[in-house]
Amino acid sequence: MTSRLRNVTLEISPKPFKIMDDAGIEATAAELFRQWDALTRHADMISVLLWTADGSEILDYRGDMAEQIEWARYAGMANPFRGKTTTVQHDDPENMALHNGIIVYMDDPPILTYGTLKKIIATLKRVGREMTGKPIRVGATFDPGDEFAISTFKYVRHSEICLSDTRGKATWVCCFATLHGDDHPYAGFPNGIPEGTPFGTFFGRQCQHFLSDLGYDYIWFSNGFGFGSETWATTGILFDGQTFDPRRAAEGRETILNFWRTFRQECPQFRIETRGSNLSISTDLASDASPWRDIYRGDFNMLPPPNSPWAAIDGDFGLELAGYLARISELPGDHNFPFRFYLHDPWWQNSPWTDRYESQPHDIYIPLAVCRLDALGRVETASHLQFLTVDNTWGEIPVKYPNEVTPHLLAAWDEAPDRPGPLVWVYPFDEYHDLTFGPNPRLGEVFLGDWFMRGAINMGFPLNTVVSTRNLLTALAAQPARLDGSVLVTPVPLADSAVEAALLDFAVAGGDVLLYGPTDHASQRLLAALNLAHAAPLAGELDITLGAPTDALTHGAFRTLVNHREIMSAGGIVEALADASDGATRVTAQVSRDGETRVAGLIRPCGAGRLAWLRGTLSNTYRKGERLLTPDDPALYFRGELLMRWTLAALGLELRTTKRDAATRDPVTTVHRSRNAYYFSGYCPNTTVVQRFRFPRGAPLLTGYETELVGGYSAYAFPRAWHRECRVFVQQRADSQLSCAEVCPLERKGLKRRMLVKGLVDATVRFYPEPGFPPTAFLKTPDPETGAQPFNVRLPLKHGADATGEFVYLEGFTGAVMFGW
Repeated sequence: MTSRLRNVTLEISPKPFKIMDDAGIEATAAELFRQWDALTRHADMISVLLWTADGSEILDYRGDMAEQIEWARYAGMANPFRGKTTTVQHDDPENMALHNGIIVYMDDPPILTYGTLKKIIATLKRVGREMTGKPIRVGATFDPGDEFAISTFKYVRHSEICLSDTRGKATWVCCFATLHGDDHPYAGFPNGIPEGTPFGTFFGRQCQHFLSDLGYDYIWFSNGFGFGSETWATTGILFDGQTFDPRRAAEGRETILNFWRTFRQECPQFRIETRGSNLSISTDLASDASPWRDIYRGDFNMLPPPNSPWAAIDGDFGLELAGYLARISELPGDHNFPFRFYLHDPWWQNSPWTDRYESQPHDIYIPLAVCRLDALGRVETASHLQFLTVDNTWGEIPVKYPNEVTPHLLAAWDEAPDRPGPLVWVYPFDEYHDLTFGPNPRLGEVFLGDWFMRGAINMGFPLNTVVSTRNLLTALAAQPARLDGSVLVTPVPLADSAVEAALLDFAVAGGDVLLYGPTDHASQRLLAALNLAHAAPLAGELDITLGAPTDALTHGAFRTLVNHREIMSAGGIVEALADASDGATRVTAQVSRDGETRVAGLIRPCGAGRLAWLRGTLSNTYRKGERLLTPDDPALYFRGELLMRWTLAALGLELRTTKRDAATRDPVTTVHRSRNAYYFSGYCPNTTVVQRFRFPRGAPLLTGYETELVGGYSAYAFPRAWHRECRVFVQQRADSQLSCAEVCPLERKGLKRRMLVKGLVDATVRFYPEPGFPPTAFLKTPDPETGAQPFNVRLPLKHGADATGEFVYLEGFTGAVMFGW
């Protein structure tokens, strides 16, 4: 493996420990480590995260090892009536629905005491060390919700801490809550809780005792705990779905930070690992005043959150990837970040690998194509792998699952990005915080940013690399050519900022920059570079006219009406051309109503490079009670986020689709670079869609596929999940059927790999070899004596190098060629 795997976390509930004597605990521990050995042998360390309950075992802990624990022995909802145990519903008399009643996972589940839990932890560490030879950590979990175990602390004794309505009225613990007093003894408060005790103080002191006494090594904050109040929802204290109100931003920030500070005062050393919210940084800021920057830079000894599980739940890869990229744009501490894979759900009777993913690895290859750039421009990839979870709802740990996912995970780690991708998202991590908490807040722009990218990714925008604005400046200073060949994608920068200057300088030097968002506050320098001026805003239902090629539909057409909602899209559209006669400005989209026209997208030269800009329409609506925004119906409206992918065509990156109609879901695609190859990965929610590609160096030929080259595009009909290497790009005028296939290197000593390319017609063909292995190319000729046709004539290769990497190429070539190295 080329990318280092520092840690593998096996998340597990106590359910598999169905026999909790010494022999039973040891047998279960041994099976756990045995099943995952093919993967964990590549890691520096192994962790086991125990989902013992919902964290109430920490809140209730008194220091008595003989005391029984109310543990997560249920299937489905453990607290449907907030602590009541009567569960029979008139519409579910047999008590079969997991959301309606309390169902134990087995007859006569074992009794779990704190002493037994301590024994399980010790056994996991000992057996794991003996079997793997690696350090073993064990973590505890805290969840703010009502799902996993009956909690009298949350819903009977101290319901005042449930300030959030995430799963109904008063169901979710808020980290910044204040406790009422009680006289119940606790390990950290033997005489009870004093009135007005901050939850962070109580929870931190309880963690210090609980983690130390039982032998834990770290604590996991689940389901957004520590990052806000409504961490599953679009709305919060700053946004109610209709209006933004920044007045409570400072208050929200301080209440959340106060939790982290008070927790760390009481529990100073144990590592914190987190789930984070279900959304993205800009959404959390604009809706809930969640101070990610302060948390990251607060020296709280934490690992940043991984990707959220939304793609497993509803196929929303745009939300997963936009959130993942945003939260790794900056990092706390030691620059490690995790990837989390949804294997089983130990409560809700689903095992996503089989019943959501259909045993296909799209939620492995797509998020593991993600990388970030550090302050020196170096690529960093996920170094921690986490599994939710290795046991299922019924306490089984089927070996089928590690056997099937391990090869894909190892391949993805081996082919991890080692250079920036074709697109680099320049993420305004600091700017979004300043526009939320600063003296001149612009919450609408903050809100638009990540939601707009979510839609673009869901419509095929092939994003895999992120760099914060802060790191962009230092990376360009350290390695000026590091981002050559990549399109920089970013919201309109702050006026007259260093970032704005860097982006314009990048374009002047020959680079491509794609900006999105309103220009209301843009500098005069940037407006002049874009040839833009401002007029009265247009909003609501607008006619849209496109000046760029679109996807092909076999039935119907894309709508020509877009709904530009001011609240969702940071105001109305005010942009117009400053000089309508300027021949260098290419308008790619414009909107109009009642004779008034505004520019919604354009491309313009900037020195030796190009500037592209899209106003950005967030084609979504908020419905009261819904957690996420609802995309517009494409049968009614054009969806503005599509323009992101379509605009790339003018910058040389063409990814088009042919599909039945506008409502057919687009494939999600990533393109990343590793060992001088391109790796394409994708998820096709509709496998009837055909994808067509053409890049600056030609049409990509994916290894292991045939393609019809038509009009310079290679075309592919992919399965639900796909992941392919590409080292060959072809440019030719003629249409033909091409193929690129791996061939075993039997005929030549010393060869590592060979690829056979067939169907070329007067083509320029470029081959990107693996670094360190001199490439060769051979032509097939017949043997007059045997009739065999070996590839035995070496072809002279021309060598080239540019921002895309080193390559060799042939010009005017017809027939088949065998590349080797």
